[in-house]
Amino acid sequence: MSTSSEPIPLIALPVTAVTCTEDRAHVERTAVLDLRAGTRRLRLGPVSATAVDRSLHAELTAGVPATVLDARIVRSWTPRGPGPADDDSALRRRVTALEEERSALEHRRDRLRARAELLGRVAADLLRDIGEGAGSGEPERDRWGRELDRADGERDACGERLREVEAGLAGLAAELSEAHRAMDLYGTEPAELTGHIELTVHAPADGRAELRVRHLTPCALWRPAYRAVLDGQDLTLSTDAFVWQRTGEDWSNVRLTLSTARSASATRPPRLGEDRLTLTDRSPEERRTVHVGLREEEITELGPAPVPGLPGVDDGGEVRVLHSPAPVSVPADGRAHRVPISSFTSSARSEYTCSPELSPLVSQVVRFDNRSGHALLAGPVDLVGGSGFGGRGTLDFTAPGSPVDLAFGSRDDYRVLRQTEETRETTGITQRTVLTRTVRLHLSRFSAPGEEDDRVVVLRERIPVSEVSAVEVRLLRDTCSPAPDAVDADGIVRWNIPLGPGGRRTVTLAYEVSASSKVTGL
Repeated sequence: MSTSSEPIPLIALPVTAVTCTEDRAHVERTAVLDLRAGTRRLRLGPVSATAVDRSLHAELTAGVPATVLDARIVRSWTPRGPGPADDDSALRRRVTALEEERSALEHRRDRLRARAELLGRVAADLLRDIGEGAGSGEPERDRWGRELDRADGERDACGERLREVEAGLAGLAAELSEAHRAMDLYGTEPAELTGHIELTVHAPADGRAELRVRHLTPCALWRPAYRAVLDGQDLTLSTDAFVWQRTGEDWSNVRLTLSTARSASATRPPRLGEDRLTLTDRSPEERRTVHVGLREEEITELGPAPVPGLPGVDDGGEVRVLHSPAPVSVPADGRAHRVPISSFTSSARSEYTCSPELSPLVSQVVRFDNRSGHALLAGPVDLVGGSGFGGRGTLDFTAPGSPVDLAFGSRDDYRVLRQTEETRETTGITQRTVLTRTVRLHLSRFSAPGEEDDRVVVLRERIPVSEVSAVEVRLLRDTCSPAPDAVDADGIVRWNIPLGPGGRRTVTLAYEVSASSKVTGL
């Protein structure tokens, strides 16, 4: 092994590829080494000081058949001095220059204030001398006049210079405040803690070899985002990724891979809890009665249940991997950087729909197929229509090739009013309880001048779905006006209502819930 006392030269080891996960990043670095025969120690970097030591892996992939004997991360602490450093940005150098100028003006202001105070004492001594001389009968009008004129002139000139300095300090303070605010928003502190990789390599002969180094680093994450542009019957959906990183080094022209893998969660064993099951005999009263209750249940077709708050990346329970089509650069400033991933155009079908029980607004829903070639992860969508940016929506998890429903916001030219009536009666012989509910929906359209086309509004209401034989739910089709176009197994009743300009329609839904005498809780 080489034992020369000469300093080991530093070899650059740039970042060439990054795999960004939900809350960390796997960094890959490559370099070409000029090796000499024997065992030598190399120093490469600099690298991020936040790199995880136990994740460091170095290998020689091509060239001389050398062997990596040892690889470790060595960190060094370099505190910043009082003066500007060579790696300071232009904004930081401007702040340093302004602070030096402010310090010089403050020293000048202090000197001028001291001179003004001294001139004030001189004027007070001169006035006292004039008073004593006039009292003793020895007036010196000419000398007193010259001295007073000179003292007043000096005091006026000093006061004028002091006002100029204070005005300069006020303007400098405002400029320095703006510079500090800009530096808080866009500036970055130079790293005082830096890392390097020390590599011990044994080569049988002189030659060149390609080095690949991988390690894990925190302080990096990504989230999906989308942009939907509706142009007539076509919709263009662009898939982007917002990437944040503050690892201490910039990623310049790297191959970026985005993954939903959760390596940290895989190392946590599931928590085991005690679950006791007990059997008890029902009482005679419980055998004679059936207790039922109404409950709300959200119907979902794909993906996990929604999580309140800010969830992680929703991948449908399977690890998804996305690739950036071109090299990207992400500075280590902790700010969000948008990276394009894919884009496709698909034919879209627009529908005006309303669920009055949930909201009285009529929304425009666009349906299209996912032709991106990859799964669409849950995330925000920027909605762009014919009139420009229309707002922001949410896209749910969608598998490749599956249909997508995307709400493009509510329409202001529709109004829906919902009214409900309920009656309850008990039959005399069977003692069955019959609950009849009638729902009336009043739909109106306010059209602008020149509109002549009819639009179809899809109204959806729901009726209860019984899970026990003792309770029956029946749709009163003879009372419904108009008759529903469809009723699915989940109790969703649908009408397709054509509505012309300025038109009004009233939709009536009626159903009854019948329960036997032993049912309680209805």
